[in-house]
Amino acid sequence: MCGIAGFVDFKGSKIDISLLKQATDAISHRGPDGEGHWHEDNIGIGHRRLSIIDLSNLAAQPMISKDQRYVLSYNGEIYNFKELRNELESQNIIFHSKSDTEVVLNSLSVWGSDALIKFNGMFSLAFFDRKLKKLLLARDRFGIKPLYYSEQNDFFSFASEQKSIFINPNFKRSINIEALYEYFTFQNIFTNQTLMNDINILPPGCFLELSSFSKGKKVRRYWDYHFEEPNNPLKKEEYLEELQRLFRQSIKRQLVSDVELGSYLSGGMDSGSITAISSEQFRNFKTFTCGFDLSSASGIELGFDERDKAAAMSAKFKTEHYEMVLKSGDMERCLPKLAWHLEEPRVGQSYPNFYAAQLASKFVKVVLSGSGGDELFGGYPWRYYRAASSQNFEEFIDQYYLYWQRLISNSQLKKLFKPVLTEVKDVWTRDIFRDIFKTHQNELNYAEDYINHSLYFEAKTFLHGLFMVEDKLSMAHGLESRVPFMDNDLVDFAMKCPVNLKLNNLKDVMRINENDPGSKKLDYFKKTSDGKQILRDMMASYVPENIVKAEKQGFSSPDASWFKGESIDFVKREIYNSSAPIFNFIDIKETHSIIDQHLSGKKNSRLFIWSLLNVNAWLRQI
Repeated sequence: MCGIAGFVDFKGSKIDISLLKQATDAISHRGPDGEGHWHEDNIGIGHRRLSIIDLSNLAAQPMISKDQRYVLSYNGEIYNFKELRNELESQNIIFHSKSDTEVVLNSLSVWGSDALIKFNGMFSLAFFDRKLKKLLLARDRFGIKPLYYSEQNDFFSFASEQKSIFINPNFKRSINIEALYEYFTFQNIFTNQTLMNDINILPPGCFLELSSFSKGKKVRRYWDYHFEEPNNPLKKEEYLEELQRLFRQSIKRQLVSDVELGSYLSGGMDSGSITAISSEQFRNFKTFTCGFDLSSASGIELGFDERDKAAAMSAKFKTEHYEMVLKSGDMERCLPKLAWHLEEPRVGQSYPNFYAAQLASKFVKVVLSGSGGDELFGGYPWRYYRAASSQNFEEFIDQYYLYWQRLISNSQLKKLFKPVLTEVKDVWTRDIFRDIFKTHQNELNYAEDYINHSLYFEAKTFLHGLFMVEDKLSMAHGLESRVPFMDNDLVDFAMKCPVNLKLNNLKDVMRINENDPGSKKLDYFKKTSDGKQILRDMMASYVPENIVKAEKQGFSSPDASWFKGESIDFVKREIYNSSAPIFNFIDIKETHSIIDQHLSGKKNSRLFIWSLLNVNAWLRQI
């Protein structure tokens, strides 16, 4: 796990090594264990190292092939590197280290971009062919590791974080208002844009090729999700047995490390099952939980603190357990750092993740996370019931799009962006939403088809947003976060697993009559234990029954109450300040109207308030 950065000057000027070093220094938190730089003519590639596998200098980067032709700077872990090494050795490839980096280098040297589909793991990488003068940038199939690129004034930059791109003194910073509009629609960015003009993110499952001789780049996709019902489904027992095998196999693969590992333990069954299996392999396996001070929380928020459940599972699995209690002031304290590390806000209230990573980093360099289980196996059933109630694709888009307006309604959005409305008048967020499905051409005849469509959407957007947050906030503390649910074989299984093994009650799908009086929104926000049934059945052999049967709940903090109570002074100081930078883009009166409704208890707008605070903190640093 590391950080990468590099430049190509299409004007032909030599790369300034001091500029390259500044670019890697900007992301030194990603790799505190070492640094390396390689440059030749108009191209330079840099690296910051977090040593996880093969701690010797033989694994240092950028790594150059034995014949001196290829150069690699790589961030991530390839969990099947030993199998790939054996395959390469059978072709008379000689290795000089025990690292997965050398396996990646030789795989790309031998197979070119075809090697990417062979990699089972998480990565972003830069691979340069000195003979052909061609640069390959690539990102793992699920988008666990980020990779940004930019081109301004015939100067091409790439990096694990945007900070390295900003180092170029000729880079002109300007806010991407269209992306900001997109963010305040979805609390996420679905396109490949970022909040900074002229910086894009390479999409998951894609690679980019360019020549260092001339401008012109090509982005190609090498993998994508495809959720579909099997033509000849197996018996439930066979699916359960295979899921059990693949889950254990994935965790075993991801426990490979030359440094100590641990796991988050949230109190839920996903992290609990990961911990159960991991603790079989390691004595005094370390686990980490963040809880919340709920002395001022409302009734519905009292369930947000899962420390008691986590402690009970720690005792059962005999882990060495550490916990941290977050209070309302902790958000205020970490927000400037969090905004700097996160760079662009994404899904959810991410500051609890910041503190969880900070806690884990004090004891281990690698931590396992339960991310992905909900998205792959239908852990949010209220979303899919809404989708399944559709009669055709356009109705599906209309209904599902409204659900994913996570912050405010379309009508409020237009009012909110009144100061810059002319700059976003051609942005149709419904079209952005609809475009996600272009490459998932399922026939939509049954409820299961719509649900598989929804699973595809969430993996492409919501899960990707979670990975962006998890990467940035773990690497902020020099911590590698691994996600066992995102093993290639396990994901392939999940995509072909019948929907009726993930969700119950498909015959009784909630179908809403929009002419009925009253609000229907609460129907979609009920807690439920209906989702990811096959996972619950499989995990029953690992975690206590009360955990397996628990209602679904996210890693949330009690901000609905805190924003009305203990954090109110902070909210007012930041957002009731007419000189706040956010008001260069959004309307102050509409903003205050939405917040006033929250403070009066008429509406819960905690996600909107968090997003305002987060974006405002980010704008202060640009």
